[in-house]
Amino acid sequence: MNRRELLRTSVVATSALAFSRMATLALGADYTKPVKEAKGLTAYQKDSRILVRYENLPILSYRAGSDAKYPYFYPLAGPKSGLSLTTESALPYPHHRGLWLGCDPVNGGNYWADNGLTSGQIRSVELKLVAPKAGDNSVAFTQKCEWKRQGSHPFDDERQYTVTRPNDDVVFIDCVFNLTAAEDVSIKRAKHSFFAMRAASDISPAYGGTLMNSEGGINAKGTYGKPAAWCGYFGKRRFRPDVTEGIAIMNQPDNFGGNCPWFTRDYGHLSPSPFNFRKKPTTLAKGDSLKLSYRVVLFAGSPQEAKLDAVYKQWLSG
Repeated sequence: MNRRELLRTSVVATSALAFSRMATLALGADYTKPVKEAKGLTAYQKDSRILVRYENLPILSYRAGSDAKYPYFYPLAGPKSGLSLTTESALPYPHHRGLWLGCDPVNGGNYWADNGLTSGQIRSVELKLVAPKAGDNSVAFTQKCEWKRQGSHPFDDERQYTVTRPNDDVVFIDCVFNLTAAEDVSIKRAKHSFFAMRAASDISPAYGGTLMNSEGGINAKGTYGKPAAWCGYFGKRRFRPDVTEGIAIMNQPDNFGGNCPWFTRDYGHLSPSPFNFRKKPTTLAKGDSLKLSYRVVLFAGSPQEAKLDAVYKQWLSG
């Protein structure tokens, strides 16, 4: 074999090897079966967003972008339909974003409405996933936020969220907020205040759904201004009328010193917040802290079928 033939043979062999490797890589990228890493409850963080999945189906997204008025959850998928139980924007009040923490007014600032960040912003400064423990069927993440506007810095807050999925009919999101006053704080009478939810229209009373609390109160007429262990919306899904689902917030009884009537609306907004019902401003001195705990439940069926009273007792017993 002369040199020319030897070179030709080498080039052909090298090309064949390269093609073989490319083919192997291509086949490796085309997963024909679920990867083992996708089994069960999983989480993925991309910059200012966290996604939680079950068997690769989306459960929720937490959004904390630098251009947002405040961090918020959207979507929150129904356990049976996969349709979101909350909305990111709907009329009236299209600035309501799923499930969030905000307030207006705080020291003259607005940390709630879509009126620009200069009036006040709850800005995420740290967001990170917590490494799961062996055998732990949950996803957890923490966050640090600053409440700021020009000339005012009322709060720093630290948050912890834990997502669990006990079975195919329910998902829990346990939420703990620890707010520390970075300056003297005054919160005047505020119907736009603290932990809040905007439910999807199809489970809201205005569209045929039902608002219900732990005391059996129905719709805004039976729940507004009244204390309750939990309160939420449920109904048949618009594109899956064979499925009934709901979402409820459970209120830890020590929140706000145990005095926490609910602000509720038939169009789909509720908040376990006392500020709308207080005659005097609520004040905190610099360095004072406010700790709040909630459980959010995404459930299939009615509140009775989901046994929300038993879920609440189990949550408190820890």
